[in-house]
Amino acid sequence: MNAETFNGLIKQVPRLTLRQRLLLRKRLDELDDQQQGLAVIESQSATRPRCCPHCQGTALDLHGHVNGLQRYRCQACRRTFNALTGTALARLRKKDKWLGFSGALVAYQPLRQAAATLGVHRNTTLRWRHRFLSSIKADRAPTLKGVTEADETYFLESRKGCRKLDRPARRRGGKASKRGLSGEQVCVLVARDRTGQTLDWVTGAGQMSKAQLSGALQPVLARDVLLVSDGNPTYRYFAQEEGISYDAINLSAGLRVNGAVHIQNVNAYHGRLKQWLSRFHGVATHYLDNYLGWFRALDNHHANSKDVTLAMALGKFPHLTVT
Repeated sequence: MNAETFNGLIKQVPRLTLRQRLLLRKRLDELDDQQQGLAVIESQSATRPRCCPHCQGTALDLHGHVNGLQRYRCQACRRTFNALTGTALARLRKKDKWLGFSGALVAYQPLRQAAATLGVHRNTTLRWRHRFLSSIKADRAPTLKGVTEADETYFLESRKGCRKLDRPARRRGGKASKRGLSGEQVCVLVARDRTGQTLDWVTGAGQMSKAQLSGALQPVLARDVLLVSDGNPTYRYFAQEEGISYDAINLSAGLRVNGAVHIQNVNAYHGRLKQWLSRFHGVATHYLDNYLGWFRALDNHHANSKDVTLAMALGKFPHLTVT
């Protein structure tokens, strides 16, 4: 647009009604979000070595733009790609609304409310939520060091969204038909060291076995770690088998703290997690791992802005530095 045409538009602004000005402002905000979202997407590919995601070739040619994104062609395999290829958001549409949806995630907006705000169907926001979270949950510490607390917590098994149930449906979560721990409860193991690094695993229905505990903790515990738990003997057997230092708190005897030995950090994390999950009125067990990763990122203050959240959904974690 040339200067003369632009100045003509500016002169027309005072003649707009209040409703027209509101519509104009809304449209300008949408365009700003669109451009900012595309800039975030493009910046992720610019910060890592440029190579073909299909054959890892490094000889690339610019190959025009498609839907606002730069496209590339590999000289070796002759295939094309863009900044979204190979990410969890590949082949999703309406990229201009992704930044706004990232803001809805940060604000914990319900799916229907986010859909109404963005002007999309609620099924679209459901699909986006789990595509975004499938990458965000990859924000995990590689190792837990020092004094590491571990404890399990339980959630009622949920088949929310399932169309074929072999039991009566529960409304708003409901209650288990059996008392205590049973196959109706899903176990979530949480381990947290004193630096705040936290890892979690959905181990399955019912009480956790030593094999499940070993499969979760063995790859991530440093050799000089001090593992602290409650009186569950499964942790003691695991520590003896792996040859790591171990201490336990006898909660049944009323003992909560023994100097630096306690599990109050991980239990406080359990409390924050359950309070946060209550806003969803029951999370489907199939998606529980996604929500655990979402809360972990929020609790670590990583997914605290829409720009960072969109970058994490693309597999780029700005708070991590590569050495």
